[in-house]
Amino acid sequence: MSTTKTEQSLVVLGAGVLGLTIAYLAALADDVSFNIKVIARDLPEDMDSQAWTSPYAGANWSPMELGGRDERVRHWEEKTFNKLWDMIPTGLVKRLPTRFYTARTINISDLWWKDLVQNIRMLSPSDVPEPFKAGVAFDTVSVNPAEYLPWLQSELTSCGVTFERRNVRSLDELKSLVGPDGILVNASSLGSRSIIGVEDTKLYPIRGQTILVHAPGLQESVIVEAETEESTYIIPRPGKGQPDTAILGGTFQQRNWDTSLDMQIARGIFDRCAALAPCLKSAESRILKHNVGLRPAREEGPRVELERIALPLQSTHDLVPWNGSPASSCDREQAMPVVHAYGFGPAGYQRSWGAAEEVLELLKAQVALKQNI
Repeated sequence: MSTTKTEQSLVVLGAGVLGLTIAYLAALADDVSFNIKVIARDLPEDMDSQAWTSPYAGANWSPMELGGRDERVRHWEEKTFNKLWDMIPTGLVKRLPTRFYTARTINISDLWWKDLVQNIRMLSPSDVPEPFKAGVAFDTVSVNPAEYLPWLQSELTSCGVTFERRNVRSLDELKSLVGPDGILVNASSLGSRSIIGVEDTKLYPIRGQTILVHAPGLQESVIVEAETEESTYIIPRPGKGQPDTAILGGTFQQRNWDTSLDMQIARGIFDRCAALAPCLKSAESRILKHNVGLRPAREEGPRVELERIALPLQSTHDLVPWNGSPASSCDREQAMPVVHAYGFGPAGYQRSWGAAEEVLELLKAQVALKQNI
């Protein structure tokens, strides 16, 4: 009896950390075989492009409110933290001692993430600088997007995954690539706000401005619980090609689409971080780069779900661009299965593996459904 598995066509739209991680898990799936193509306007070699978010992320695990309120999100975060922790020996992930400061009184027992991170403990009052009231120390993880994203791409290429650079404006454009029996994963981040056929107006940007520094004296991360659009954090990164770097942040400006650099904000970021880590002012430290990126947030939280979209698109505004192929009545009866995975805001890296696992389960369920029809 033949055990050869029929390959299932899978197109992943978006080459950010979510899209690449989803493609990676799909490529390694042992119970279903996918023929995978990644379509994206920006690819891992475009690390200086401001048109996508993943190059500019803090790319660490840090506590965020949604994980404490949403059990599904908490599961994504736990899965991702454990996966990244296990990857520390590869050199792609850094074990990161961290101090977390807050202006409120807290107890470890009240922290939703107390059992997720490693080696958590309260800081003594003498170790908590003014004006903060409490502090917690723990071990977490960070990655370097400049090395981590190319690694994912390289792994995918070695698995036979192909990449195509394309600026997709309408889902109709992908019909021929997905094919009559294929599946599309939409991991297009903020692009899902304007791609015709998705047009999710719940998406909005959170402007982040940071500074990349070379600072050999930095041995730990610092995170300050933010209460305003100013956020303060220091995130040392792993790095083989460029060691001893760290990200200094930052801003959390919701619904701000401005990607221009504001040097007054940069001065504030550096001064706040240097007050917590004086080694940043030493002679061996230097500024390498200023960054501005737009985090892809969503009003109702991240969207991970299956939707069946009829193609060719029939829109109420009757302004869908022509995709080059004449429509037929047969075409209008087809529905393309689309698994959406976008809207992760500032937490794309720290939820990537857990969310990708859920996407893979949705893909497998769709394959099983097709096989049973």
